Amino acid sequence: MIKSMTGYGRFEGAIDGRRIVFEIKSVNHRFFELQCRLQRGYGFLEESIKELLGKYISRGKVDVFVSVEADENVAADVKLNHSLAAGYVNALKELSEKYGLRDDISVSTISKYTDIFTVSKAPEDEEKLCEIVNAAGEQALKSFMEMREREGEKLKNDVLERGRNIISIVSEIEERSPKTVEEYRNKLYERLKEVLADTTIDEQRMITEAAIFADKTAVAEETVRLRSHFAQLEQILNDSAPAGRKLDFIVQEMNREANTIGSKVCDAELAHKVVAIKADLEKIREQIQNIE
Repeated sequence: MIKSMTGYGRFEGAIDGRRIVFEIKSVNHRFFELQCRLQRGYGFLEESIKELLGKYISRGKVDVFVSVEADENVAADVKLNHSLAAGYVNALKELSEKYGLRDDISVSTISKYTDIFTVSKAPEDEEKLCEIVNAAGEQALKSFMEMREREGEKLKNDVLERGRNIISIVSEIEERSPKTVEEYRNKLYERLKEVLADTTIDEQRMITEAAIFADKTAVAEETVRLRSHFAQLEQILNDSAPAGRKLDFIVQEMNREANTIGSKVCDAELAHKVVAIKADLEKIREQIQNIE
């Protein structure tokens, strides 16, 4: 299924006693580029997250935010810096004696000086935490991928509609092109009649000139290739693999054929049709910039 490169997904909930927030959003980009915002001390999660997203995303600039609530069951070891605490106590006593202040030093007073405590926790189980965060990521990716697929379907339908319109115009060009040769031959004949008056017109020369004109203005090869390119475009759009780069190449080739047709036609009506083709191709090119 065709997917857009634009998407958003979010999960917030508890997994294995941990409250996790996993938010993901993406926009257009030529390649897969990941930007992770993680809490301090959780940088080890980034590689695991990148590996997870790589299973679902091939192109796009992806921003991920992950918040992990601390595990309250992890034992903590609190140590007191006795020398620093004694220094605070002595300083407070000196302050009391020198300025005649009431000595109300208590445990709560000293505990305000947090630098006297050193708190250490058991190291996180990184492997387990990666599993928990990836489980949250899988949940966020469900809504993220659904959005990408919905947008991709809209892009696909728009591209196909414009492509079919191009092929319809190509049919009109194929129908009109041979008539321009006959019209050229008739105009050439009328001009020669005016110039040469009673002189006999060389019919063979007329046929030769018309043939040269027909060869110069023939667009059959280009219209056949345009049809072939559209068939490839349609096939790619109906495939399940990432298609953005292939589609970009196909549209470049279609634009090349349209330019060649435009350089060959010598008829205002055909020139307008070529302009219409190029306008639709430009819209298609803009749309496929959003396709993964």
